[in-house]
Amino acid sequence: MKKYWIAAMAGFLIFSGSASAEAKIELPVAYVAIGDSLAAGQTPERQIDAGYTDLIAQELMRNQPVAFFSKNLAFPGFTTADVLESIQTDEAKDVLATANLITVSAGANDLLRLVQNDPVQGSLTFQQIQADFALNATRKNMDLILSELTETSPDAKVYVMGYYFAYPHVRDSQKNGTAKQLDRLNEILRQSAEKAGAVFVSVDQSFGSDAMDKIPNPGDVHPNQLGYQAMANSFFEEYQDAWKVEDVELPQPNPLSFEEIMEAQDEQDQQDQPDSEAEGTAQHPSNQKKTGYLAIREAMPYI
Repeated sequence: MKKYWIAAMAGFLIFSGSASAEAKIELPVAYVAIGDSLAAGQTPERQIDAGYTDLIAQELMRNQPVAFFSKNLAFPGFTTADVLESIQTDEAKDVLATANLITVSAGANDLLRLVQNDPVQGSLTFQQIQADFALNATRKNMDLILSELTETSPDAKVYVMGYYFAYPHVRDSQKNGTAKQLDRLNEILRQSAEKAGAVFVSVDQSFGSDAMDKIPNPGDVHPNQLGYQAMANSFFEEYQDAWKVEDVELPQPNPLSFEEIMEAQDEQDQQDQPDSEAEGTAQHPSNQKKTGYLAIREAMPYI
């Protein structure tokens, strides 16, 4: 089986290294990524691989000590309501309490689930009233997410990631309406971040409206490695402008299908079971890891 690199499956990845003279954080970085499939690293082929969070962790390790990195709280398809619920679990709070760096990707699925993309016709459709309600819910939930993080992770610097225009393949005449809604979403995220003392990371300029080189699949909104590299570098423009993920630093592709992730999770669960359960006793649902990748059951067409 391919190398199973997802941090949460075997606990946190522990790294060490010498601190850079330019490092902003003198203590070792404890980095937790929360949010949707962009934080998880979903590919345009609906697999999981190294995403922007992995590239951030990699660049951090090049420049300063890293105690751990986890994206165990990132799930494809998560809305802001899902993210809020996920960080309120006891397991999540234990992880977040140790973090001093957190990135948040949340909000796009509140909106994009309402957008109908016809890649054959190159058209986008949505209902404005539904979009208005969704964005209002996003505002409320994002305020609650950041408030929760302030309480749970008082020592953490929080970075709220913005979103790019996800439909570069549609006709130009179809782009404007959806682009305006994404602009509204980014403004909501910016305002929520500023109100909470967090940092908003704008990524839309690095993509533009025609980023087919970064979003190659007309039927999918997820970026390829170049897109994730652009997102990571947008983060470093806010975190430490002198640092950058260079082309030569990009890891070799190592995508995992959702079936492979589920198989690896099942194997890990069997190893973690007490002997009495391993002999055939059914496991109670409450004993399952609520923050594990067991929640990923299928490739999601959303962020």
